[in-house]
Amino acid sequence: MIVAIPKEIQPDEGRVALTPAGAEALREAGHKVLVETGAGEGGGISDEEYERTGAKMSPDAASLWGRAEMVVKVKEPLPSEYPFFHEGLLLFSFLHLAANAELTRCLCSARVDSVAHETIRLQDGTFPLLAPMSEIAGRMSIQEGAKYLERPQGGRGVLLAGAPGVEPGNVVILGGGVVGKNAARVAVGMGASVTVLDINHRQLAYLDDIFGGRLKTLASNTFSIREAVLQGDLVVGAVYVAGARAPRLVPAELVRQMKTGAVIVDAAVDQGGCVETIRPTSHQEPTYLVDGVVHYGVINMPGAVSRTSTFALTHATLPYVLMLAKGGLIPALEAHADLRKGVNIFGGRVCYPAVAEATGQAYSPLEDLLRLAVN
Repeated sequence: MIVAIPKEIQPDEGRVALTPAGAEALREAGHKVLVETGAGEGGGISDEEYERTGAKMSPDAASLWGRAEMVVKVKEPLPSEYPFFHEGLLLFSFLHLAANAELTRCLCSARVDSVAHETIRLQDGTFPLLAPMSEIAGRMSIQEGAKYLERPQGGRGVLLAGAPGVEPGNVVILGGGVVGKNAARVAVGMGASVTVLDINHRQLAYLDDIFGGRLKTLASNTFSIREAVLQGDLVVGAVYVAGARAPRLVPAELVRQMKTGAVIVDAAVDQGGCVETIRPTSHQEPTYLVDGVVHYGVINMPGAVSRTSTFALTHATLPYVLMLAKGGLIPALEAHADLRKGVNIFGGRVCYPAVAEATGQAYSPLEDLLRLAVN
């Protein structure tokens, strides 16, 4: 198979979807690897390092996409890449289609079979490709939130760790999954007062156990969210519903009642966000004010630590890239059932229920589409 790695074009996105080690593994398995010139620069990987593995460098995106049988990306394609879509192409990337109806329609129209990193789910309920970026986003949410709490950045002027004789900052984390747990880890480590809310009692019990009572856990409901958010100096949105739009937990009216200079970091922004007033931002202009509250909505937060993020992500994704390249999508799905939940679009049809519902597209069960494809 011809596996292509384009340069990411999201603003300030330095990650790359394949390292030289991955390129070498694909070459050893008999595949051809195309890498767009400069694709690895943001992660500190030179073109020469790819070339030493036998990968071929492509000078522009159009020729790379045109030759590709499978494109492996980090972030979802942007509109300037839509003209590169072609029938028979397999796309493997973070896609977040529930929040992007236009991209969903374009992938269907071009009949690009699309496998989303974020919806691949193991039998134990975990998301193996989402986890490494969620871990980094969770840790960064506190790092970034602490910065924007500083008065020169528009914040309240609160130090999360507090000081002798002065109470610490109050961190509220909505969601106790991978993002929330890692946010809590950093916030507790900084000495903040931390509250985590979740609807899953078992997850709250787990967090209470691993943090040894160093944080407060609350059952998530409208009342507890309101009370916690009103006390928060830093509120972190850490809610994830597989493949679906994030639930709106913090309405605009609640934001209006928050402390002036409080900070919201919504790590769910690429799924539409769990705060009504959040919108996507970039690393160049990461924040904006609504009713005196600082909003941080960077959609590719881990892209700021691109080298760490590249290696964390590709360690997880490479086995799946090799599975897909070995015989194509259908044989991979037959051999590896876990991959099935990753397929969002097949044969020009949406086959992930939450994506179909969120984008207004008809839903077609993957099993039915596969049956038609092999007959």
